[in-house]
Amino acid sequence: MKKITAYENKKVLVIGLGKSGVNAAKLLCELGADVTVNDLKAPKDPKVAAGLRQQGIRLVTGGHPLSLLEGTELVVKNPGIPYSNVLVAAAVKQHLPIITEPELAFEILDAPLIGITGTNGKTTTTTMIALMLNQGATKGQALLAGNIGIPASQVAQKATAADVMVTELSSFQLLGITKLKPHIAVLTNIYEAHTDYHGSRENYVKAKMRITMNQDQADFFVVNWDAAEWRQLSQLSHAQVVPFSRQDKTEAGAYLKDGWLCFKGEKIMLASAIKVPGDHNVENALAALAVAKLMGKSNEQIAEVLQTFSGVRHRTQYVTTINGRKFYNDSKATNMEATEKALAGFTAPVVLMAGGLDRGFTFERLEPYFKNLRGLIVFGETADLVAAAGKKAGVKKIVHTKDVVSAVPLAYEMSQAGDVVLLSPACASWDQYPTFEVRGDLFITAVTKLQKQVEVK
Repeated sequence: MKKITAYENKKVLVIGLGKSGVNAAKLLCELGADVTVNDLKAPKDPKVAAGLRQQGIRLVTGGHPLSLLEGTELVVKNPGIPYSNVLVAAAVKQHLPIITEPELAFEILDAPLIGITGTNGKTTTTTMIALMLNQGATKGQALLAGNIGIPASQVAQKATAADVMVTELSSFQLLGITKLKPHIAVLTNIYEAHTDYHGSRENYVKAKMRITMNQDQADFFVVNWDAAEWRQLSQLSHAQVVPFSRQDKTEAGAYLKDGWLCFKGEKIMLASAIKVPGDHNVENALAALAVAKLMGKSNEQIAEVLQTFSGVRHRTQYVTTINGRKFYNDSKATNMEATEKALAGFTAPVVLMAGGLDRGFTFERLEPYFKNLRGLIVFGETADLVAAAGKKAGVKKIVHTKDVVSAVPLAYEMSQAGDVVLLSPACASWDQYPTFEVRGDLFITAVTKLQKQVEVK
């Protein structure tokens, strides 16, 4: 951890009591700042509040009083809090600098930074990269951080110069960076997402591209080459561009050719040997192996990871098999693109569970992917819309239910041995669940309960 003095005696307001906010507040306090933390709600665990106060950190909950900005020199904002928030909007109006926690982490980071962003595939790609860099490592280690659920400021404090911090970065987090500079930045893809937060797709794209804004010719920008838009975006980077392509559109970086994963003319392994299913995971593997090759890893080390990595929780995660039916948890599929990719990864008949937060979209684009469905179970605000798409696609069995938990036994009854039972909602969870993780965990619990009931019979 770098010893910096920039925050000594500086009055800092941290907005948001999530993991990143709590860790940022504690770090700022250690760096000598006068810290206040604000949130509408008090922390559920009283030990959190007690720990902050014990460090001398002021805690204000129950509202967002504008008086908190008096004398404030810096605001550290929870990424999920919109800029329309009354306190954040007032800070913007007063021209106060507003950053997010990864920016603070970068300022103290001793290790090189690898940053990964994109609409889909971020977590899987981030995890694959860390596993590849740690495979056979004898000095230092790759440390996971960021939007993957591990605060970057927490990891940065323990990272040494021999380590590498592999960090998933959301568009929300990237809006709050100024100096953050990955040695290797990865853009997995960009689709339609989070326009309710960013206001427009153009703003969303701009937020994503901030991952490369501070890079220079000594750095690398690894970017998906399979869409003209993404190829054009690469021109905005000052780093060395390293493309990856599943559709054989380039041989300048990582690519799929004749069934082989390759890097600059060198065959690494057969794509069919990747343990996690789906074309989207071939793309994730190509992005990860490009980073691994840039970091000096061998083909054997890369192949070992891809042949054994079974997936990340909530991302087309295999749960179990019950009487020949394979259950998969893809709760992270919070948009249609993710569900398309999940469905495209299976050749067996699928019983799909889908639905969730209504963001004003209809689901016609999913119709071609519904052709292989044995059945469709819908829930949440978009239940009728998803069902309408299923009906147009010719799905014979469509059932409405109240939630994910009640969907599980229905899916089992609807399926047959050899089928895939897939939770891939194509929607955010916030109409019924606080996070996609909670939704996925409830699905797994329901599947486990079902398995016990079936085994008893």
